[in-house]
Amino acid sequence: VQLQASGGGLVQAGGSLRLSCAASGRAFNYATMGWFRQAPGMEREFVTAISWSGGSTYYADSVKGRFTISRDNARNTVYLQMNSVKPEDTGVYYCAAGSPIISNPGIAGNYDYWGRGTQVTVSS
Repeated sequence: VQLQASGGGLVQAGGSLRLSCAASGRAFNYATMGWFRQAPGMEREFVTAISWSGGSTYYADSVKGRFTISRDNARNTVYLQMNSVKPEDTGVYYCAAGSPIISNPGIAGNYDYWGRGTQVTVSS
């Protein structure tokens, strides 16, 4: 599976942004998909994940109620809708693909494939 994230940019605090992650290969339809982010000088952290069917979603407490993950298996794409963004949301956002069943979607090591990342900068 090859992943390509896009949609990052500069946005003012309180604004919205939608990230996309396009995947190659049929394996996408059976992959748990996740979004992680990494701020300068910080470790990569979990943002959100979605099951292969889209029936289950998981969110970090810091983004609950503001971010929404979704997927379109017909288009091999997963989305991250970011609303009410805050300066602390700034970072490089990475999408990742893992097995259909992941014991803990919040752990980066449980994913097998990673995209190159897209920069999100939130100005105050």
